[in-house]
Amino acid sequence: MADKGPNAAKTREPHQPGEPRRWRCWGEVEDKLMRDYHDQEWGTPVHDDRKQFEFLTLEGFQAGLNWMMILRKREAFRRAFKNFDPAKVAKFMPRDVARLLQNPAIVRNRLKIEATINNARRFREVQKEFGSFDRYIWGFVGGKPVQSRLKSLADMPDHTPLSDRISKDLQVRGFKFVGSTIVYSHLQATGIVNDHLVRCFRNREIKRLASS
Repeated sequence: MADKGPNAAKTREPHQPGEPRRWRCWGEVEDKLMRDYHDQEWGTPVHDDRKQFEFLTLEGFQAGLNWMMILRKREAFRRAFKNFDPAKVAKFMPRDVARLLQNPAIVRNRLKIEATINNARRFREVQKEFGSFDRYIWGFVGGKPVQSRLKSLADMPDHTPLSDRISKDLQVRGFKFVGSTIVYSHLQATGIVNDHLVRCFRNREIKRLASS
């Protein structure tokens, strides 16, 4: 998530009666959609290929835009791209590009739409070579999440040598919209890198998942 979360300067969400007090690394997140994404998804290790393709696609569409916009359009993206089934998206034809360009519920960017179809085909090639995309991408970290142990959002990088390496490999394989910053956001979202701050309650939960 390249913008490092909303309200980065703040430290705590307004407490609601009856809810436990939780320190969140994104601070005072008033939007429930974003708060739920932080609390339930962001940084959780993903080992499902369809989910990997979903995040790779959404992070690509986010380029130059706001993650909140993408989250709000997420269900529309799922419908438009066949629930992010790479095998189905790989079969999209020019008529599907034309159809998607007429869909106001998604981001109507021809380059990004065509990149998604291309990436579905390249994704399938990786699956055939490695058995799964999951095995391919987790292989860069030996199958275990990188624990960043960040103390503040100011410490959170936009890219790292790891994302540089993966980005370069993806580009060699023909993927589009996979620059190092986009790839790093993907690593954060799918839990390959745990960038929850050390004080965040999710950091402890994700560490338990990684060790189980």
